[in-house]
Amino acid sequence: MATEVKVPTLGESITEATLGQWLKNPGDAVKADEPIASLETDKVAVEIPSPVDGVMGEQLVKVGDTVAVGAAIARIESGAGGSAQRQPAAAQPAPVSTPVNPPGPGENIEISDDEGQGDEEGTNLTLSPAVRRIVLEHHLDPSKIRGTGKDGRLTKDDVLAAAKAREEAPPPPAAPPPPPPPPSQPARASAPGERREERVRMTRLRQTVARRLKEAQNTAAMLTTFNDVDMSAVIEARNRYKDLFDKKHGIRLGFMSFFIKAAVLAARDVPSVNASLEGEEIVYRDYVDVSVAVSAPNGLVVPVIRDAQALSFAEIEQRIADFGRRAKDGTLTLQDMQGGTFTISNGGVFGSLLSTPIINPPQSAVLGMHRIEERPVVKDGQIVARPMMYLALSYDHRLIDGREAVTFLVRMKEAIEDPTRLLIDL
Repeated sequence: MATEVKVPTLGESITEATLGQWLKNPGDAVKADEPIASLETDKVAVEIPSPVDGVMGEQLVKVGDTVAVGAAIARIESGAGGSAQRQPAAAQPAPVSTPVNPPGPGENIEISDDEGQGDEEGTNLTLSPAVRRIVLEHHLDPSKIRGTGKDGRLTKDDVLAAAKAREEAPPPPAAPPPPPPPPSQPARASAPGERREERVRMTRLRQTVARRLKEAQNTAAMLTTFNDVDMSAVIEARNRYKDLFDKKHGIRLGFMSFFIKAAVLAARDVPSVNASLEGEEIVYRDYVDVSVAVSAPNGLVVPVIRDAQALSFAEIEQRIADFGRRAKDGTLTLQDMQGGTFTISNGGVFGSLLSTPIINPPQSAVLGMHRIEERPVVKDGQIVARPMMYLALSYDHRLIDGREAVTFLVRMKEAIEDPTRLLIDL
């Protein structure tokens, strides 16, 4: 009897996804809740588990196909058995751990047995998205790496150690040059200045980012206003307390927590920046859920720090650090990125001096931070060098007036240049 594997509910407003990779092949033994496929949604990659124990049967869709929520993508045949299971050692010799066709870069990767486990019970292991990405980046054969995780699974440290060992190993002897082609077929030399093109299909995430950004431009009456801020006080406070902060909270004190706290303070004076339009109504909120733009291997993702108005500096820094790690590992969930009432994007970490960020709908404003650069400014009639940062606020002019946008940036400037305001709520 066959059991269909269907696409589960993927999150609010998500009705379809793209099959990114099969993690199991027909004939492989699978266990209940073991991942058999990876789907790419508009925001994250989602692994689809098997609903029952059995053997991987027919695959109903191909890699790259678009599938709707509730659609069947594969069948699991009931019964124990499959290519990943072995008979007892007395019945047949232990299998060779090296696959017949080692996977090449970009191919689906399947691990059938852990190397050196011929006398033990075999297990069919799959790679997590984070481990799979490292394997592909370094062009490794996972069947030749010994896993130290649960049930012999490969961990990131296992793969990174194997990659490092391969880099430190002496290079193999150079292969003899190939024989020259026969006279009738002379070798073709590359023409000087030859130009080549490569076509790569956009990921669903990149397609969604492109579509939403263009929709924001077409829908919102978008405008950007600027201000600059002297970072001297924040830098001094950070340098003075960073060691104590790390010792007490176990996290590094960064600049982002200052800006999030300042944005929350400014939003109290200018609530329209934290509001949104729904039809002919304006939705005002007494909470601030800050979307923080994070760079991930597959593109920009925007996880949400919820109820930022109620969080301490340490709690904000811990959540940002957690988002950064999970974005790199590819383990952010849909729930992490849903919602958000205001966005902060820090282009300064990439060296950006000035930019005009685009609103993240249905939000009405986004703050752009930039690099800190010493510039000459006038203080008390004297020209002095100060660490300055440009701030940019892009906003929907349908909801936010220019006076309100400027006031919001001025309130942020005041809080950053005098961080005491953040403590006494001024």
